[in-house]
Amino acid sequence: MSWSKMKQSLESFLCPALYGRLEYGATSYRYLSDKVGQCYIKVDKKNIFNMSDTRTLIRWYQTEQEIKNDPDIQIPINNEEVEKVRRDTKGAVPEDRLKVIARNRKISEYAKEILFAQSALCKSNFNDVVNRFLTISIEESLESNDILLNVLALVDRRVGKKRLLKMAEKMKLKHPIVQYFYELRLSA
Repeated sequence: MSWSKMKQSLESFLCPALYGRLEYGATSYRYLSDKVGQCYIKVDKKNIFNMSDTRTLIRWYQTEQEIKNDPDIQIPINNEEVEKVRRDTKGAVPEDRLKVIARNRKISEYAKEILFAQSALCKSNFNDVVNRFLTISIEESLESNDILLNVLALVDRRVGKKRLLKMAEKMKLKHPIVQYFYELRLSA
């Protein structure tokens, strides 16, 4: 689906009180390889939620290195993970190296999870999440662990004031950006 159609669909579900205050945007640069694009959500002309492709890989690598170099972080490796590495490498790797590879894989997964929690999404992720949001129920979007799905559901007109008030305790456990949009919707 093209961005203009996606934006139109998202705006059609927008809560009437936020119409004109909240703006979805996406930019992409066809001919510049270092400017692959970004998506954002603005509230009252302020960029609140920014998803950019260019910095994500660098931040992922930095997060991965921070986890590797922090002596206080202990990454437990179980036998199943070591066996998976052994199968993947077809037994060509020494035994002590298998644990190192399994640990590095797990650190890489943790780094991805941390970036996801920090809202470091890219334009392709944004498009995928928007398409998913438009095809699933509002309840699934609200219950999801995906930050962007939560945000899109909170500003949706299908979520009423009573449902919002019932969600107050759940919102305390969510990511700060989700809490921001929850407060925005309550105040609207």
